[in-house]
Order: sequence, then C-alpha cells, then structure tokens
Amino acid sequence: MTIVPLYDVVVLPHTTLFLRTDRFQQASGRDPVASDRVVFLIAKGDQDAKTYGADSFYPVGVTGTIREVAPGGYVVVHTWDRIEVESVTFSSDHTISEVASHALSDVEDEDPIEAGRKLQILKDQMTKMTGSFQWGQAAQAYISRWQSLSEMACSLSPWLTCGARDKYRMLETSSTKERSSLIEKALYEYIEAAKVNTEAATAQAEDNQKQYREAAIKKQIEYLQKELDGMHPENISDVRKFEKKIQESGMNDSARKEAEKVLNRMKQEGNNSAEYGMLYDYLDFVTNLSWKHEEPVQIDLDEARSVLDEDHFGLKKVKERILQQIAVMDLKKSQSGSILLFVGAPGTGKTSIGQSIARALKRKYVRVSLGGSRDEADIRGHRRTYIGAMPGRIMDGIQKSGVSNPVMVLDEVDKLGSSYNGDPASALLEVLDPEQNSTFTDHYMNVPYDLSQVLFICTANSVDTIPEPLLNRMEVIQFPGYTSSDKFQIAKRHLIPKAMEAMGIKPENLEITDDAIRSVINDYTMESGVRGLKKRFDTLCRAAAVNLVKGGSGKIVVGPDDLSTYLDMQPVHHDHVLEKKKAGIVTGLAWTAAGGEILFIESALTLGSGKVTITGQLGDVMKESVAIALTLVKEMFPSKVSMLRKHDLHVHVPEGAVKKDGPSAGITLTTALSSLVTGKAVDPSFAMTGEVSLRGEVMPIGGLPEKLMAAVRSGIKTVFIPKENVRDLKDVPDEAKDNLKIVPVEKVTDVLLATGIISSPDELFKEPKPRKKEKARA
Repeated sequence: MTIVPLYDVVVLPHTTLFLRTDRFQQASGRDPVASDRVVFLIAKGDQDAKTYGADSFYPVGVTGTIREVAPGGYVVVHTWDRIEVESVTFSSDHTISEVASHALSDVEDEDPIEAGRKLQILKDQMTKMTGSFQWGQAAQAYISRWQSLSEMACSLSPWLTCGARDKYRMLETSSTKERSSLIEKALYEYIEAAKVNTEAATAQAEDNQKQYREAAIKKQIEYLQKELDGMHPENISDVRKFEKKIQESGMNDSARKEAEKVLNRMKQEGNNSAEYGMLYDYLDFVTNLSWKHEEPVQIDLDEARSVLDEDHFGLKKVKERILQQIAVMDLKKSQSGSILLFVGAPGTGKTSIGQSIARALKRKYVRVSLGGSRDEADIRGHRRTYIGAMPGRIMDGIQKSGVSNPVMVLDEVDKLGSSYNGDPASALLEVLDPEQNSTFTDHYMNVPYDLSQVLFICTANSVDTIPEPLLNRMEVIQFPGYTSSDKFQIAKRHLIPKAMEAMGIKPENLEITDDAIRSVINDYTMESGVRGLKKRFDTLCRAAAVNLVKGGSGKIVVGPDDLSTYLDMQPVHHDHVLEKKKAGIVTGLAWTAAGGEILFIESALTLGSGKVTITGQLGDVMKESVAIALTLVKEMFPSKVSMLRKHDLHVHVPEGAVKKDGPSAGITLTTALSSLVTGKAVDPSFAMTGEVSLRGEVMPIGGLPEKLMAAVRSGIKTVFIPKENVRDLKDVPDEAKDNLKIVPVEKVTDVLLATGIISSPDELFKEPKPRKKEKARA
C-alpha cells in the first residue's frame, strides 16, 4: 500500500485523478507502478510546513488504485471510497508508513436529473470558452467525456480559484447534494475568473491571461491525446500509426489479414532491422489505397456534352459514343460497358479527351504511359521477395489518385513489347476484363483489389501491333484526322490562346491573321493531328516575346508573308497533282502515322529480257501487289505479253528514302501497268486506293478518311475506292465528300473503263492473231 499526502488538490470518490509523476514520488517517497496498486490519498493541511505529525492531515481521505503511469509524466489514479483517518504512523525517515482508517458512506440525496442538467450547462460554458483556442476541437472532445461534476472538478483542480480548505470541504461532506453545490460554486468561480478581461487590464495582463487559459487547456488535453492517438501525433510510433490506418482503411478480409501479418512482423523486427524499410513501404502503400466503394454521382448529360465541346472541337462521333457510355453508367449507377480504345494519328486528342471525360464524370484522372514497356512487372508489380520491389503502374496510379474509381488512361497500348521478363500485353488481359478485374492481384500487394469501378480508356496509333486477345476486350473508336477547316477552328479557339498565355503574350501584343493561320496549316505542317501546329504557334509567340523584351511596344501582326521569317523554316513539301499526264504513272492514296498522303506509282519499259525491277523501299506486301498486278495485266492484255517478254519492267514509288508497305496499292499498280502497256495515260486528277485479287476484284482497305482528306489537300478531283468501303464514308468529313467525286468500284475493269484505258470490256482477254506464214519461193 502506498500513502500519498496531497495539498490543494480536489480529491473525490469514484473519479479519475491525474498526478504528476515527480509530485507523486516526492509526496509518497515511492515510484509509481501501474499494477493496480492500492493507494491512500490523504489531504495535508499546510503545504509550507517543514515537518508534520498526525495532526497535520484532515480526517477524511480516499482510497484509490494506480491504473497507469503515462509516458507524458502523469500517474493515473482511479479513486473509490472515502475513508476516515484514525491515526497516522511515521517511519524513521519521517515518511508515512501506515494509516489506520475506516470507510465512510455517502448520503445519496441528489436528484440525478438535476445533476445531469447542471453538468450539461457547465460543459456548454466550458465548450464556448475553448472555441477560440487553436486546439479547441480537441479540448471540446475532452470536455464532452466528463460524466459528472466530480470528474470536472478533479480535472480542473490545479486551476480552481478556491483555497485548499474549500477543496477539502467537497470531500468532507457526506451529502452528494451539498457536494455538488460546492463543486458547482467553485466551477462557476473558475469560469468567471477565466472570463475576466476588463478595459483597465494592460496589454501584458491580457497576454498573460490568454497564455494562462491556453496552458490550462493544453494540460487537460494531454491525457485525451494519449487515449485517442496513443500519444501526440508528432511522436506517434509507426506501429501505432499503421494500426490506426488499417482499422480505418475499410480493407477486405484478405487484405486486412495480410496487412496485420506484415505489421506483426514489423513489431518483431524493430526499426533497426534491415527489412524494416521494406515492411514500412508496403504498409504505407496498402493503407493509402482507397478500399471503399465510391458512391455514384448523378451525371448531367447536357453538362457532360458541354464539357467535351468546350475542350475539343469536332470529333462528333467520338463524343456521341462517349456520351452513350456515360448514360449507361448513370442508369446502372456503376461502371459498365466496353473498354474504349481510341485509335488515331498523333495529336488528334486521344489522351486529352480522357481528361475531359474525367471532368464530365467529376472523377479523378490518372494517365499511365505503357509505351516501350517490356516487363510484365510494369503491370502486375514485383514480388516483395526482390530487392527494390515496387507495385505495378496500375495500382500505383490508383494509389496516387486517392480514390477507387478514377478515369485511367492507358496510353500507347500498341507500343507494348515483350521480353524474357514476360509479356505486359498478356498481363493487361486481366486488368481490362470486367469478369476478372474485380479480384485483380498485384504481385507486390499479394491481395486482391477491385478494379471494376475504374473507367479504363486505352489509346493507340494503330491496332496492327495489339495482340488479338487484348483487342477483343476493347471497343475500337477511330479518331479521324482533322480537316483544314477543323484545324483552323482549333487554332483560333484553343491553340493560339493557350500559346499566348503560356508565353505571357497579351492579345494587344500579337495578332495572327486568318490567312497566316491557314498558311501555317497547309504549308508548314503535314499531319492529321494538331501537335505540330501547336509547335508552330508556340514559335510565333516566342518571337513576339523577344520583341516585347527588347522594348518593342507596337503590336506584331503576323501575315502569310511573315511566316518564313518568324518560323525560320521552309514550307513543308506536299505532293500535288501532276501538271502533265504520262502513260504508266498513276496517283494512289496512302495512310501514314501522320495522316494521309498521295503516292505516285511510276512504271517504265526498257529493252531487255523481261526482268522486273522494283525500287522505292517497298515492303513484302507491296512487292506481292506488284507481282499480282503484273499477272493481271498479262491476263487482261495477252497481246502485250510478248512486249513484256522483250522489255525490262521498272516500277518505282517515290520517295525512295521512305519505307512503304501495306495492302492498298494493288489497284493503283494494276492501273499503272495497264496504262504503260496500252500507252494510254491516266488523268492526274484521278486517284485510287484498294487491293486486288487474282480474280480481278477490288478488295476493301483501311484509313479511308485520312486518304480522302489527303486527296482534297493535294488537288485530286476523283477518287476510286473499293465498293465495300462505301459504308466507311459516314466517317469521312463532309468537307472531303463535298470536294471529291467518289467512285466505288468492284472490279479492276471498272477502274480501267473509268480512267479511259479501255473503252469496252471486250478489249480485254483477246489472244493475239497468229501471223500468216509466207509462201515458199520457188
């Protein structure tokens, strides 16, 4: 048993008392031990007396139990019953060794309802007092925990204005009603004293009063923070921090078990362990993930449409498909529908429209670049057995977004590679499959995570290099190239204002005329998108910035003739319609990563032995198209076979330094060779695209919108396309369809008739007449 003499402290039964550790040691002569040790708390009458005897103590004390020795320097004692002190025995070192006492009973004569009302009134006044302090919220939480007036008095004991005798009277009285009255009076005196702020008080006195009140509240919340956080947030241990995060994270059962397993290992290892950092990184990652399902947000389709129109000009069909997806999600109140794959040339807005979709859906936006990725771990993460293990890019993006339902753009999926480290495209199969991604397991996390709420959007320049199983999980949405009029509007509305803002140019300092904008579009760029166009306007704005910094105050007006000076480059060369027609030369249409282009097929015959020469860096597919075209020509014009046998054939496709390949030049090659052998030239304003078969049929091709826009830009008037590609004309801009005569063809003979190489099908497949033998001369 430990006897603790106290002075000027409110000690009441059935409350919690906080004593400073050093004061406890000095008063009792012992170190506090938190093992339910019983203590006697007796009130001392005179604090200043050097020595004291049996008559130095008040006759009533209280018993208690040490419940805790807090790290902050406090001993927590829970009091029980009042006792009457009969005698006090001292040891040789003048400390109290024994107290003879017997228990005292309280007279329960107080109305509990009235006591609760008084307590609530006092708590409300205390709460108002703490509202102006920076830690007021924590103090108010502490005040709300008081269950009785006795607890309030014990907590505020050091700051009550009543003397030691008045504090003892609260303990001495047996009537609970009288005790409540004494406590209430002392508490109101404390509150009134704390509110004192008269005009006569000096600035120093006001400052002291403020510091006094803040110190009082700080002392009261120390124990509260111990219970809430284990200790002050700045000093909280990693283990305690992660325990709290795991409890509040909302993890599924398997994730919680794995996290608690790693946390227990972290406790055992200690912060000096070599693996402590790895364990810390893992727990920090999984506890910062959002495991809770986000509530669906009401989507306004009109607002979503306005967001898309505000950020992007044109792309009507793309926007309609996106709005369909948003409408389905709004109806089902969940992520549903196909995974969208945006396919198109660079600079057509595939990635940036993902940001607009996120803004329309009021979701977070995450972009994951997959271009050049050759390791499966980029998608699934590394196993934690490896040094430097990291989560995959998918889960890393989820963690950075802070939510479980972001709009995630997987950029450049057509540029995924594979190596001995695995195939990342195969790993994406699980990510993009709605039937599987609800339990996606990252190797680093080693627990399933629900990706079904994520809106995945993929981008690519071409679908040719995307594996078929991965492509089947996505819905392809083509991003057609922009027409010249589209680019003009985009430049006026978006590119020029953004470039001027980025360079610090005000509208009154720079003006780019409409003719200059059209000249930049037509003569200084050669692309389907607007990325190169943006660079040109950035260059013009930088030139204006130089002029302003040098002191020029006038407005710079950029016209078409000024572009060569400001841009410091020659206009980009585009092939245009040939001025003169010649047999053996036909204009074709080609698709490139930068959009469409016209392509000249040139052929010539020279004396020789039937040798065929192909130049222009043609790929295997185009070389096969040359062979098919030559066979068709020999079949259609059998009378010309002997000529082909006695001459060498040379087929060339400019530009020779550029590699070319693809299954769409067959009809152009066939027409060029037919023109060559018949000697009938084709009008240069004609262009064509399509592959041919040995049966003479024209087969469908891809990239029709880009090819037709290239034809318009180059001055072509008539275009021959495969009949099966007529359905693709709905994707062709009206500008291209209005300026072109589009002729669907089904067979090679249709093209030969339309170009004037033959006037009737009867001219084909005619065997040469045998030459008559001369009669022998006698």
